[in-house]
Amino acid sequence: MKVQLAIAIVTIALSACRTNTSNSITSAPFAAEVDSLLSLMTIEEKVGQLNLYAGSWEFTGPVPEDVNNQKKFENIKSGRVGAMLNVITAEGTREAQKLAVENSRLGIPLLFGYDVIHGYKTMMPIPLGQAASWDAEVARTGAEVAAREASASGINWTFAPMMDIARDARWGRMMESPGEDPYLASYMSKAWIEGFQGGNLSNEATIAACAKHFAAYGFAEAGRDYNTVDISMQTLYNMVLPPFKAASEAGVASFMNSFNEIGGVPANGSELLQRELLKGAWNYQNGFVVSDWGSIGEMITHGFAADTLEAGYKALTAGSDMDMEAHIYENSLEELVSSGKINEEILNDAVRRILTIKFQLGLFDNPYRYSDVEREKSELLTKENLQIAREAARKSIVLLKNDNDLLPLSKEGQSIAVIGSLAADKDVPLGSWRAQANEGSAVSVLEGIQGAVANKADVNFAQGYTLTKGRRQFIYELEIVEGDQSGFAEAINLAKKVDVVVLALGEDCWQSGEGRSQTDIGLKGDQMDLMYELLKVNKNIVVTLMNGRSLAIPELDENIPAILEVWHLGSEAGNAIADVLFGDYNPSGKLPVSFPRNVGQCPIYYNHKNGGRPTTNPHDAGMVFWSHYTDSPNTPLYPFGYGLSYTTFEYSDLKLSSSELNQAGEISASVTVKNTGKVNGQETVQFYIRDYVGSVTRPVKELKGFEKITLKPGEEKEVQFTINNETLSYYRADLSFGSEPGKFAVMIGGNSQKILMTDFRLVD
Repeated sequence: MKVQLAIAIVTIALSACRTNTSNSITSAPFAAEVDSLLSLMTIEEKVGQLNLYAGSWEFTGPVPEDVNNQKKFENIKSGRVGAMLNVITAEGTREAQKLAVENSRLGIPLLFGYDVIHGYKTMMPIPLGQAASWDAEVARTGAEVAAREASASGINWTFAPMMDIARDARWGRMMESPGEDPYLASYMSKAWIEGFQGGNLSNEATIAACAKHFAAYGFAEAGRDYNTVDISMQTLYNMVLPPFKAASEAGVASFMNSFNEIGGVPANGSELLQRELLKGAWNYQNGFVVSDWGSIGEMITHGFAADTLEAGYKALTAGSDMDMEAHIYENSLEELVSSGKINEEILNDAVRRILTIKFQLGLFDNPYRYSDVEREKSELLTKENLQIAREAARKSIVLLKNDNDLLPLSKEGQSIAVIGSLAADKDVPLGSWRAQANEGSAVSVLEGIQGAVANKADVNFAQGYTLTKGRRQFIYELEIVEGDQSGFAEAINLAKKVDVVVLALGEDCWQSGEGRSQTDIGLKGDQMDLMYELLKVNKNIVVTLMNGRSLAIPELDENIPAILEVWHLGSEAGNAIADVLFGDYNPSGKLPVSFPRNVGQCPIYYNHKNGGRPTTNPHDAGMVFWSHYTDSPNTPLYPFGYGLSYTTFEYSDLKLSSSELNQAGEISASVTVKNTGKVNGQETVQFYIRDYVGSVTRPVKELKGFEKITLKPGEEKEVQFTINNETLSYYRADLSFGSEPGKFAVMIGGNSQKILMTDFRLVD
């Protein structure tokens, strides 16, 4: 086998370099092995490691005769490809790997990447839903399941987690995001990385993670995907970059560039992001940077590069190590390096980073270690994996409203009408970016309810509305059904006869995701018309809101007594929803994004700044000269951090250990939280800080910590948070990181609006 030859060559070279004290060996993992292999490689082979191809045929079958696939085939055989994406299954990846390692001169193995976003076969809640759990264990265990399943099918690299801050619900990729806050995003992203990568990438059940999109992709103007981004350096450093810095510190194996520009420079060509920050100030040494699909070539469309040669030059010198499907590097770098336009050491650095990850994954020990047909048979969709998915799903549910304690429902003696096409849908709950999930494999809301009640005869279903028609696929536009009320009569007649209606409303999963931005973030089709008709015959309506973004739903809030935000919860969606509906699980989720009253408020987020004319009217009623809308309050419908429980919590006795903090010291803030209801409940106690005056203006509040506590009825607990110089530091006017003396507010409560507040001073 060629791979055995390559390993032998590397071993001999390694032995030689270890006896040569003049050779520079760094402390990076596998540094000597990587440098030894690098010394054997031609420029052509080095450039090959920087090329990421998409699989375009079944590798277990014949190669198509067209020119493009024949070229791919020959390039893989000759060692001119470093990685593949969308090549799946144990057999498929084995055959593709065999093509590379047993035909190329050095037999260097391929990486196999795939979009394993919130599961591979077993689907967890979409990332936005997982973020609503405010629970690292949800993220970590879900990613562990995804890694076990994907790695058993030959995948060793995922293009996740996405840690873009998402403030604008019009943006379709909000569903992939951990939300609007950098602290929560950092917390969840770190846990996702730990879940995917484990403690050791050489473990065959782990896969390399990828921090994306670097950076500011979520700030696309008007919420329109792929649109331009124009933000200040303070917003970039203080709001966008913290999760990426946390990912670097967590040892994430790779970063992916974003499609957008920063300061007029496309991310792939940004030396600021890649050389100065990531590989410089953050000391990111052992992983690599990959472009997003075709985006190095898109620098030409941006108007930043004139042609292929210039695009290749600018991307590589800026620090973009691997080219995903733009074919820029394979058509430019040999010429650029051979001519001296690019120093070969810049090329070496990129290759070194990619080879390091391949060594860490154990691919040089056994290039087929992830292509295990027997493990693939045993790891996918196991009972254990589904149970983890169910637990994650119910922790992700947020109770938005529960007037008159309509919830929880009774499992017996209560007649229930389940209404809405989304209620019986077994595909939509899987969400967008569903990897290899089997179509229609989710537990539906209807199935979950039927499985929970004592007598199935107490549960009846009517479709009511039809939401979409035509093809429902990742790459195509979705067609919404308008004006079809043919199912209304059946639904209305059923609602008349029952004690309570469970009405499933929301979005098809293909309404959110990449390329699915919307100007209207309300409920589409005939859903609202049906809701109003049902209210005429039955006021006891519980809405299960299924969606991939925050929605503008003021009519629901005004008219419906009980609302559960259930996102797209994955394989076990219906069972998890039933767990909450019937009180087997007391909802504990908190919103990771603000819900606007209408789309005109977008982007809306809690950690905004005050202008010179504040967001509350300091003047007499009726005056217009302050920052406001004439037709809506400034506040969101549901704020960041909001979420109810089947019990109630009372906050009291906020106090500080001192009203003054020295920059070298610390103080504590404490609050007492009491369960004032009748059942056990979990509460997420949230800790916010406000810096009143800075060298640049500061947000009205920023999340700095939280603690989840569980209390019995009548039980109370003191919750304490530590405040030190790190807590108060930020990237200042000169972009240095630190604090500034002055007055600060401490705010603690159950969401970003309902808080107790006190002040202290930071002194030199």
